[in-house]
Amino acid sequence: MIAPPVRGRADAIAGARQLLHSGEFLGELGRRVAYQTESQNPERRDALRAYLVDELQPAFSQLDFATRLIESPTGRGPYLLADYHESASAPTVLMYGHGDVVDGMVGEWRDNLDPWRTTISGNRVYGRGTADNKGQHSINMSALRAVREARGGRLGFNAKFIVETGEEIGSPDLRQVCESLRQELKADLFLASDGPRLAADRPTIFLGCRGGVRIHLDVNLRDGSHHSGNWGGVLANPATILAGAIATLVDGHGRLLLEELKPPRISNQVRATLADVQIEPMADEPALSPDWGEEGLSAAERLYAWNTLEVLAMSSGNIEKPANAIPGRAQAVLQLRFVVGTRVDNAVDVVKARLQQSGFPMVEVRATQSFAASRTDFDSPWINWAAQSIRQTTGKAPAVLPNFGGSLPNDVFSETLGLPTIWVPHSYPGCSQHAPDEHILLPVTEEALAIMAGLFWDLGELLRAL
Repeated sequence: MIAPPVRGRADAIAGARQLLHSGEFLGELGRRVAYQTESQNPERRDALRAYLVDELQPAFSQLDFATRLIESPTGRGPYLLADYHESASAPTVLMYGHGDVVDGMVGEWRDNLDPWRTTISGNRVYGRGTADNKGQHSINMSALRAVREARGGRLGFNAKFIVETGEEIGSPDLRQVCESLRQELKADLFLASDGPRLAADRPTIFLGCRGGVRIHLDVNLRDGSHHSGNWGGVLANPATILAGAIATLVDGHGRLLLEELKPPRISNQVRATLADVQIEPMADEPALSPDWGEEGLSAAERLYAWNTLEVLAMSSGNIEKPANAIPGRAQAVLQLRFVVGTRVDNAVDVVKARLQQSGFPMVEVRATQSFAASRTDFDSPWINWAAQSIRQTTGKAPAVLPNFGGSLPNDVFSETLGLPTIWVPHSYPGCSQHAPDEHILLPVTEEALAIMAGLFWDLGELLRAL
């Protein structure tokens, strides 16, 4: 049997682009979006499993990956482990994706679009999961296929892929699963795609993510409400108390007031990395707010190198039908987003102490949904390798961010497995992930296919020890 001819890097990139132009990539994505994989919805458990078993396992098998399903140790959604081994002397890359999505929000999309069906409008492809994360791991899988075809049926490196179905509920047992698979997940590099680029026209690398912790504030003074005319001025108002309490934690310009929850000084290395990073929203994205956030920092430093305390939700009384009454309760959910080096294990104690000192001992404080902050060491040679590969493919210098502004389970791979982590996102800030009208952009998708084909080709050119 005659082996297929081996071509070159340019052929692999052209092949990846052609998967978009031919409609093959969009056909696959449409099929994947149709799986209603809402991990927050208990009724979608079968869809989560079917996405891995019926959709991804056959796709990986076509790439000569061996696959097996791994059950969640806590009874949640399953995992898929795919493994391709070519040579002990070749480098090994571990990849990641998640097949679950947030609520489809049927009926809330523009023009009543069906979230479970991809719809192309102009340069946008709408559908739940197109940006987060089915579209992104589908791009990487398609790029693997293009490289394999250009290399005559080989990749030139070893590859492993883990796909979870619980990222949108906080990856509750990903760490436990990865610890149990530590030997099977050994690799030289972690390379994955999630989240947005810095901007649609700027390829981006980020090295980790900010952490996050939700802080709940509750003021429970009494059952029921009481007439504001008969009791106003003699009954404490929990909503007023809550507003005053929040104002001791974050000021009216979004500046964090607790020194204990601020990050360490921004290093010169991080400042230098962010020096050419401009935050410039597109026309359909919200404009940056003037005079908002920590003083003396650039927008990039505020977003990628600093901590913020945001009020996510507040409630007291009935805003739709307000009564002339003093409510008995008020509650708020805040979120601290934090970078590496911030001490957050005592966040509740710090907040309690501030409220106590400020005259608000009646405010109850608790924390939920904690995500760790993590990032790859700036000295890792993989960073320059990835940046050079992307520059060669696109002619653009990628933005290198110390971390993603949001949160991802990066610490599982960087800390638990001890891998250098490189994230190459394929979405953009205005993609409406987690909202109605989620979409990807066709030009970004084409460039992303090319970028990943270039990265995978270059990986196959390396000796094992970079």
